[in-house]
Amino acid sequence: MRIMADHRALDALSDEIAACRACPRLVAWREEVATEKRAAFRDHEYWGRPVPGFGDPEARILVFGLAPAAHGANRTGRVFTGDRSGDWLYAALHRAGLANQAEAVSIDDGLRLRDTYVASAVRCAPPANAPTTAERDECLPFAIRELAFLDQVRVIVVLGGFAYAALCRVFAQIGVAVPRPRPKFAHGLEVPTERATILACFHPSQQNTFTGRLTEPMLDDVFARAIELADG
Repeated sequence: MRIMADHRALDALSDEIAACRACPRLVAWREEVATEKRAAFRDHEYWGRPVPGFGDPEARILVFGLAPAAHGANRTGRVFTGDRSGDWLYAALHRAGLANQAEAVSIDDGLRLRDTYVASAVRCAPPANAPTTAERDECLPFAIRELAFLDQVRVIVVLGGFAYAALCRVFAQIGVAVPRPRPKFAHGLEVPTERATILACFHPSQQNTFTGRLTEPMLDDVFARAIELADG
């Protein structure tokens, strides 16, 4: 019965996240984007709300990103869905055997994750993709509760320095020790903790993928290592 209870708890938390209106700047921006829309998506009905996590409730691997993209998850309603970052992420998860398909285009496209759950530090699309620290901290209780329900998680892949810093604050609030001084974010960094191993990865944003700072083999190596750590 514990598994079913956890599923229901995650569903209830997702509903609570989607109804949040705590940060006025983010509420205004996400709704403005959803109303004005991008020309390419003018016939789409935008989600325009906070975006819950998505994936396998029994996951041993958590992927933790920055925030929804204005015309990606803020449009589709599913994290990392409908934008270039998501194209890279879910293709890599598919190659690693953690997703049933490589494409993530809409909330009803049939995508399923295995042993993996995906969430973000901030649940609303922020202007210029840059949440404030106050907005980040307002959102962190959702991550704390999510992590409590995802009690099988053994590896947390943080996508970028913002997500890394946010996760370290989550750990501080739940009493999980992170080495001091805190290791500086770097691609491939591993930080063992009593709760889970933090595994750092450059964010699959166009700024990184277009410039070659992050390549497909680099991303594949991260998820191969995540599986290895989860199995260890």
